[in-house]
Amino acid sequence: MSMFDKNIGKEARASLEFAEDSRETEWVHPSFAALLYQGKVKWDLMHPFPRQSDEDKKLGDEFLAKLEAYLEANYDADEVDKTGEIPESILKGLAELGCFAMKIPTQYNGLGLSQVNYNRALHLTGSYCGNLTALLSAHQSIGVPQPLLMFGTDEQKERFLPRFRDGAISAFALTEANAGSDPRAMTTTATLTEDGSHYVINGEKLWCTNGTKANVIVVMAVTPPKIVRGKERKQITAFLVEMDTPGVEVVHRCRFMGLKALYNGVIRFTDVKIPKENMILEEGDGLRLALKTLNTGRLSIPAGVTGSSKWCMKINRKWTNERVQWGHPIGEHETIAGKQAKIASDTFAMDAVWKVASTMADNKHFDIRLEAAIAKLFNTVAHYEILQQTLQIRGGRGFETADSLRARGEEGIAIERLLRDSRVNLIFEGSSEIMHLFIAREALDFHLQHIGALFKPGVSLGGKAVALFKMMKAYALWYPTLWIPVLSTSQFGMDDRLNRHMRTVARLSKKMARTLFHKMAVHQKKMAEKQLLINRFVQIGTELFIMSAACSYADSLQADGPNARNAVELADYYCKEATTRIGTLFRDIGRNNDAATLKLNKSFMQGKFEWLEDEIAPN
Repeated sequence: MSMFDKNIGKEARASLEFAEDSRETEWVHPSFAALLYQGKVKWDLMHPFPRQSDEDKKLGDEFLAKLEAYLEANYDADEVDKTGEIPESILKGLAELGCFAMKIPTQYNGLGLSQVNYNRALHLTGSYCGNLTALLSAHQSIGVPQPLLMFGTDEQKERFLPRFRDGAISAFALTEANAGSDPRAMTTTATLTEDGSHYVINGEKLWCTNGTKANVIVVMAVTPPKIVRGKERKQITAFLVEMDTPGVEVVHRCRFMGLKALYNGVIRFTDVKIPKENMILEEGDGLRLALKTLNTGRLSIPAGVTGSSKWCMKINRKWTNERVQWGHPIGEHETIAGKQAKIASDTFAMDAVWKVASTMADNKHFDIRLEAAIAKLFNTVAHYEILQQTLQIRGGRGFETADSLRARGEEGIAIERLLRDSRVNLIFEGSSEIMHLFIAREALDFHLQHIGALFKPGVSLGGKAVALFKMMKAYALWYPTLWIPVLSTSQFGMDDRLNRHMRTVARLSKKMARTLFHKMAVHQKKMAEKQLLINRFVQIGTELFIMSAACSYADSLQADGPNARNAVELADYYCKEATTRIGTLFRDIGRNNDAATLKLNKSFMQGKFEWLEDEIAPN
């Protein structure tokens, strides 16, 4: 969004421009979520709810049956948590099932599972163990298989992909100590040898999940800069690196509050010489590769946490019926009832979201940038709240470890382990804060395409005049449509309750689009600084997308018989609650405490409240 602001620092501007040049600049395929931010509900993109073909579902059912039977018989999540290791026998068993080659095409000795079936598998493992889900997800959602499937040469695919059916593990090395969400700060380098046949990599990578266990990884490194639009531009390039290559060293295995068996570490590269043929795409394409890989790759997390949320539902239903206090099962007390109604409806919505986004990914005719980001943001936040409420409902038994519960004769239900393991999902593959910024940037793209030239430095007066004319023409056609009322519900073709909610979505989508336009007109180039304001629009758009997915999903279950009525009830409840939340967000856009918030934070950072830090332990 750097085109908005001429007052930010030179380094910040350079980082924003670098990120801007790496993102996808066109919407070749439609996006239901992107259109919502323009005040449009393109219902045929969401309804009928996209479903797996019978053949694809059968293939997934067969694999899931084998995986579930294996885990039930062999996998002890509490023991993995205690030892901090997934046994080699388990890794071997998973390899024999093909778990490290789920999405790899059969021509490369893989299982050839669709995105939906792959995520169904992670949905299952998510109900067993976060460590296992992280291992499989980091390997195949962002590790070597995904970038190679999307961008690899035939030779690279032939050389690397068949290994994963035999149990080879992969990882993705991007983050550094001083380069997280700002990849321009990256310092790991790759230098071409004099004869042009190899690259020599030097540097160090942090928090490389699976890095301490991997056989081959994708490494992002800085290659010599290029001149872009008259300026020197840093180049980040992706390379395939065998972990047994001389100079590759795992110098530390990181340990965390949860995911005790996460194979995450610091990897150092000292004069690591790799063939030029190991470069993926071209020099400077690394960040673009990472961003496009994540669009699909981050869908594994929403699927996994939904499986975990369903497990929580099961635990809560049993406990709140069995546990009696003051003469009644605790589930009958309204305080608990309110928690469980939200748990059930949120879990239903989460299920709808990961399924629709995954099916869209398989379809290949959708742009799922926003859908994937929304799924990741919503499902992880909702899941963590479900976990906290599950622990609260279980009381002391939720806080107690499974081993301790078993030792005194009770069922070993590991809520505390699940809470520890799941916290990182709000950080993995784009933190919730980064997801807000990402969604905001993509949601604003419609406007940036029309008004960007007005604020870009170096544009002539004539160029700005042309841009202004084009902008006025585009908005003259678009803006009046935002005031056309949505009167009919028949266009949605569902149960009356669902139709009414979709009319609400259509009405509020128009209101969101015109309110956003009004705020942009007021703040102009300073709009990008108004993150608290923009985040409210992100949340409104997210809620509207979730409502749409939930309604369409509930309608699709009509064909499944007895669950149809229950599905409509869940969607109806979620949408009513979401509509209330949206109303609050709109009110906060008009009247809020943002100025006081920023003022208070400034005082905090300047140490004006340091006196409040008295009588505490030293750092």
